[in-house]
Amino acid sequence: MDAFASHYTYWVTVFLMAAGLYIMIARGNLVKKLVGLGIFQTSVYLLYIAPGKLIGGTAPIVAEAYKVYSNPLPHVLILTAIVVGIATLALGLAIVVRIREAYGSIEEDDILALDAEPGKRA
Repeated sequence: MDAFASHYTYWVTVFLMAAGLYIMIARGNLVKKLVGLGIFQTSVYLLYIAPGKLIGGTAPIVAEAYKVYSNPLPHVLILTAIVVGIATLALGLAIVVRIREAYGSIEEDDILALDAEPGKRA
């Protein structure tokens, strides 16, 4: 139990990764796939941020009073990843809107069936 309690952020990360990946693979709705992608991205953020913070660590400002510093690099990288994630989600939603306009559905099976019969396309 001690190993679980000491690494709970990693267990949460693994759970979120598995849940996000399952949603992306198992669901046929394109919006649900984008939600799964968002959950997966969140798990990656947590994976990078969790080891970046040290208990008792301070910002890396050199002073005689501080001996332990936290590394700010993971937090800076995650800010960039969040911006990229938002842009990816916005592009994905825009593509889903165009697919809905072209096919009349956002279900993967319906889209594939309409593609198999070119005369049935809306």
